[in-house]
Parts: sequence; structure tokens; C-alpha cells
Amino acid sequence: MDFRTLKTFLMIVKYGSFNRAAEEMNYVQSTVTMQMQKLETELGMKLIERGKTMQLSEAGRLFHEESIQIVKRMEKLETDLADLQRGEAGHVRVGVTEPSASYRLPSIIQRFMAQYPKIKISLVVANTPTLTERLLECEIDLALCSAPDLGSDLYYDPLFKEEFVVLLPEHHPLTLQEFIAPVDLRDYRLLITSATCPYRRKLEMVLHGTGKMPLETMEIGSITALQYYVECGLGIALLPNIILNPAPKGTTIRTINEESLIDMTFGILSRSSDYPQNQASSKLYQYLRQELRG
Repeated sequence: MDFRTLKTFLMIVKYGSFNRAAEEMNYVQSTVTMQMQKLETELGMKLIERGKTMQLSEAGRLFHEESIQIVKRMEKLETDLADLQRGEAGHVRVGVTEPSASYRLPSIIQRFMAQYPKIKISLVVANTPTLTERLLECEIDLALCSAPDLGSDLYYDPLFKEEFVVLLPEHHPLTLQEFIAPVDLRDYRLLITSATCPYRRKLEMVLHGTGKMPLETMEIGSITALQYYVECGLGIALLPNIILNPAPKGTTIRTINEESLIDMTFGILSRSSDYPQNQASSKLYQYLRQELRG
């Protein structure tokens, strides 16, 4: 018994005619007759009572009821597999760092899923070292993050620079300056992210370049939460400009002077330069490149 034979049987019942079933399936009538004879032989019972009018036997009625559901499921499976092969369906597991997880990705994912409604997307929000490890363990398909540490076996596709500004309480002494250099930060409490955060490591590299680290720091685990601690007057912070639109009440934004401009590369991390093997993942990869490049 095969799928084509089941479809032939349903066509015979639908039209009440071997001839009409053959026409609909683009078969010669002898092919339809042979299929039914073979099917009845395999089952060891008559399905169709042949006479002046075609009638189903009791076994034929039961077989018909069950065949309808089988054919529907098989047709759906064929469609789903075809969609999967074309990249029109599938499941993509994406890792992403902040602030892109909250401020860039939602609208991009919304537009992508409107275009490809059969593609399911799962998001993992973590820092770059964690996403690198999960990608190596095949727990995610690609990641949107800063550049990984040197020596990684992964492929990194840089897309744009994340620009940083200084966020200050509105009455802070540094608000009197139009532009701020890293050296200006050393006499004030600086709010920083956790030690594993690439943003913090970038900041520490810049501050080391001034010859002196800040006298006082306060660690806050979330880069998106830093602005609210500045709002409460607990210190100053260097933050991605994208999360400060608008800035919290009671705070002021200052840019960093051009000579000391602080930015960080952001891009797509994957296991291969040939894009992900999964067709749906490859489609999302290309879409993200188009949306985020530049």
C-alpha cells in the first residue's frame, strides 16, 4: 500500500467512477484498476462492490474514513517538507546581546515573521562569551553580538558600530562640558557592567589608556538598567546611544570627544562562513544582514 494508491481510492469514492478517477489523476483506467486490485489483495478483502453502481463494502467504508485522515496528514507533511527545503518553514534559535535584544531586534523579527509566518524563532539573551559557547555546543544557530575572543573557531560577520555616550545626573559637574574625554571620568563614581561583559572590557581598555583608572566604580549586572541608576544619582555611565531615546528624566547626555570616540563592533556570529546549514536560519541570517548593515 502506498500514498498514491490511497489517493486513487479516495478519487474513486469521490467521483463514483474508475474512469473519472483516472482522468483526475492523469492515469489510464487500467492503472487505476490495477491499483485497486493490488490494494484489495494486500488487505485480503473487498473494498468496492462492482455492479451497475459502485458501492463500498463495509470494509471499504471503514477504509475510506481512515484514508481521508491519512491522506490529509501526508499531504500536509509533503507541504511542510517542501516549505522546509525552501527555507519557508523551520525553527531558528537566535542568540542576542543587549541592547540589541530590546531595542533593535523586536521590530526586525516582527517584519521577518510577517514575511515568513511558518518560521518559528526562539531567542536567547546573554552576553557574547555565553552565546559563543552555546553556538559551539550547537544550542543556537546564530548570534547577534560583539566580536568573540581571538582563537574562536566561529565565523564573525561585522555589521555596524555601537556608539557610546556619557549619561550623567542633570546637575553633575561634567554637564558643564560640551564634550567629555575618558580622562574626565576618573574622579567620579562610574557605573559599570559585570566583569564578563564585553562592553565593560572595552571601557576598561579605554580607561587604562588614560593612565589612571577611576577611583570608584559600582557594578550593575545589566547594561539596560544602568540608566536608571544614573537617574537616581548613583554615578555616571557610558552607554550605547540607542537605549537613551529618550534618556530618563533628571539625566543629561554628553558625547565623547572625537579623539577618544568609544564604539564597539556588532555583527553576526555563526559556525560557518557559508551561512547556517538550516535553510530557515540562512534566510534569517541574510535578512538580519540586510537590516543591520551600516
